[in-house]
Amino acid sequence: MKRYQAVVERCPETGLYVGYVPGFPGAHSQGETLDELNANLREVIAMLLEDGEPKLETEFIGIQNVVVA
Repeated sequence: MKRYQAVVERCPETGLYVGYVPGFPGAHSQGETLDELNANLREVIAMLLEDGEPKLETEFIGIQNVVVA
């Protein structure tokens, strides 16, 4: 079982949750709920893995808060 970190955002225009796996080309999807987004991402990632384990182009490290005066 593999684990991938997904970045999740919410589109202000559509209200949809949008997610992608950093560095994993093609590993992105959307959904009306977080559960739907998660299911859609699992499906996309599984489909992409059928071509073999990808070499990730980048590595997700985390997030930072940046304060600007």
